Amino acid sequence: MQADIIVVAAGKGERMGRELPKPFLPVGGLPLLIHTLRAITQSSLIANIILVAAPEREALCHDILRAHGRFHVPVTVVHGGAERQDSVRLGLAALDTTSEIVAIHDAARPFLDREILERSIETAALHGAALVAVPARDTIKRVGEDGTVVETIPRQQLWLAQTPQTFRVALIREAHARALAGGVVVTDDAALLEHWGQVVKIVPGSYRNFKITTPEDLLVAEALLRIG
Repeated sequence: MQADIIVVAAGKGERMGRELPKPFLPVGGLPLLIHTLRAITQSSLIANIILVAAPEREALCHDILRAHGRFHVPVTVVHGGAERQDSVRLGLAALDTTSEIVAIHDAARPFLDREILERSIETAALHGAALVAVPARDTIKRVGEDGTVVETIPRQQLWLAQTPQTFRVALIREAHARALAGGVVVTDDAALLEHWGQVVKIVPGSYRNFKITTPEDLLVAEALLRIG
């Protein structure tokens, strides 16, 4: 079972404090986006890549792909929207009509493991929706508005969501269409299916598959690249 993948690179990356968004920053001598695409294309299950970028970064995406991209998988650049949810919906609209399974991945997660990606595709094909996640390692506190701890939440059943999040195309398209019509806004795509009562299966991920968000994360990424 092959799948397409939507790589979301349309965010502003404001927490990084740089002029360019995260996917275009250099890490180990290459744009972060290239590391992510190279990780994705390690899998023979990926048939097509839809790269969603802000309209003002589309030309930069093409420049980066020309300079560094020698991928055996087609990469199509499409315009993103105002918010991540809009960008994913536009990416879904760009899929071929024959697409059955789609993975959705953050461009700022360059350390995706091939086996994890493939397990997410296989799980989505079987169950309809798959979420890569890792168990929470720290103690979780719920805190009130006044900064006082309200309770300690048992972490045994808490998982930290990552990407890819992988779905049967028909399911995730319907979920996005219903969300647009009903004004439902969530922070990730799996939450849309949860909202409509769809089962989402966990695929155990890796703590290396973290999202690069801050300048400190860039330092960690550089170190991981040196280690290999």
